[in-house]
Amino acid sequence: MTSPISFRPHRYRSACGRLDLHARIYDKGQDRGSDQPTLLLMHGLTRNSADFEPLAEELAVLYRLVVPDQRGRGLSEYDSNPGNYRPDIYADDMFALLDGLGIAKVGLIGTSMGGLIAMIMVAAQPERIASIVLNDIGPHIEAAGLARIQGYVGPMQDAADWDEAAASCAAVNAIALPDFGRHDWLAFARRTCIQTPEGRIRFAYDPAIALSTQGTQPATLPPDLWPLWGMLAEKPVLVLRGSHSDLLAAATVAEMGKRHGAAFTAVDVPNRGHAPILDEPVALSAIDAFLQTWAF
Repeated sequence: MTSPISFRPHRYRSACGRLDLHARIYDKGQDRGSDQPTLLLMHGLTRNSADFEPLAEELAVLYRLVVPDQRGRGLSEYDSNPGNYRPDIYADDMFALLDGLGIAKVGLIGTSMGGLIAMIMVAAQPERIASIVLNDIGPHIEAAGLARIQGYVGPMQDAADWDEAAASCAAVNAIALPDFGRHDWLAFARRTCIQTPEGRIRFAYDPAIALSTQGTQPATLPPDLWPLWGMLAEKPVLVLRGSHSDLLAAATVAEMGKRHGAAFTAVDVPNRGHAPILDEPVALSAIDAFLQTWAF
């Protein structure tokens, strides 16, 4: 078995200057990273930078990867004001991260919430964004998927060990990943959870992020995301959708294509809900072909 590809930890300040944040940098060593095209990978609501480990194994050969923990997740500091858990504030943090690294232009890959951050980043500084991959997210969020997320995000009881943590992950995500077995769920739990000094296992996010999902139209999002989508019209976009996603409808993807330019590709990932892991062969093939054409 080959060893996982290595990364180096990077600490940086949030855009507001208050928080100490963390990102993984996959760049084959600092001496070679600067000549590689750079991709910024942004995770979903309850995930963290480890969520992209399977994809990083594939992409780090050709690209420099910057993979942050958004504030309140992973190894990034929690925000004492839960009202700051908003995609527009995360987007500001991402520009602070890129500025600190001296990165002028990137391709974006965003899963769920990370895709919303990507759309905001394009609207704010379009000249810095080369292309966008959206993983199971678009300008219309289905009520059923939002309600499901609202049902599990927030305070949860710690698990006694990794097997119990894996079972908790399966209880929440089995509908999206129906072919996962015990080994898959253990790996998923180790990417999603942390172990406390006392040996307990807990999800690696601030439970207060649940406040950002409240309501049928969360206050942290604009009431209508379609104008935001319109601001991506000049950018190449790949949309990956879990074939039975309850958050991104096939009709929404079709409408996204109608409102976009020629550089729009949509691919369904079979046997996946919200959201694909991005190690699925269909997803990897689509991402590789897209980046080879549109990365920079």
